[in-house]
Amino acid sequence: MVYRRTHQVVKRLAARRNAILNAARDAAADGGMAAVQIAPVAIRANVAAGTVYRYFPSKADLISELIADVSRAELSAIRRAADAAPGPSSALAAAVTTVAVHVVSNRKLAWGILAEPVDVDVTESRMASRREIAAEMELRIDAAVRAGHLPTQDTALAATALIGALHEALVGPLAPGDLDDPIKLRDAVQTITLFALRAVGVLDARARGLVVQAVMPALPAKREMSALAG
Repeated sequence: MVYRRTHQVVKRLAARRNAILNAARDAAADGGMAAVQIAPVAIRANVAAGTVYRYFPSKADLISELIADVSRAELSAIRRAADAAPGPSSALAAAVTTVAVHVVSNRKLAWGILAEPVDVDVTESRMASRREIAAEMELRIDAAVRAGHLPTQDTALAATALIGALHEALVGPLAPGDLDDPIKLRDAVQTITLFALRAVGVLDARARGLVVQAVMPALPAKREMSALAG
């Protein structure tokens, strides 16, 4: 009986913590990291501000954990997509596409996670997030190299370059401003995926086939894309 009560308490505490993180994510998605403030997040999560502080002693702690939480979800999605692919080249294409889709599906949140200026220091969390995603991409490039599908190369540098290209092209200051259009969003994901595959050495004809394989299942239906873009 004591164990059951303890288990219920743990579940309740975890649910409350998740509610606060979800509220912070929604705030960042709507208004960027500047919108992630303790009092508004507490209102969104339907808890007292003091409750937020019990889980996250400062705004820096809250934003850092938000970055880690969003990144864990993205990493999990990348692994699922790549692991479901029929071979190493397809897995790489699926990994690239998943990153691109996550980025363009909510560019305001992505920019907040990556580089939006904030008034607290979240550098460590941001760097850890990038390292994890780049390491996963490196694994996929390395597998394709070992299978003989790609030329020998510095896989760590290639992975870092690909992640940088994806982020800069899709959410950086130079990113297109018309990605609210689902068709242009789809085209952008296809273009950046094709670029990434060519960059690591996939021959063009095969790269185009891999893009079709990876992009079409990864993108939501047109109606869902419109909602995401909005």
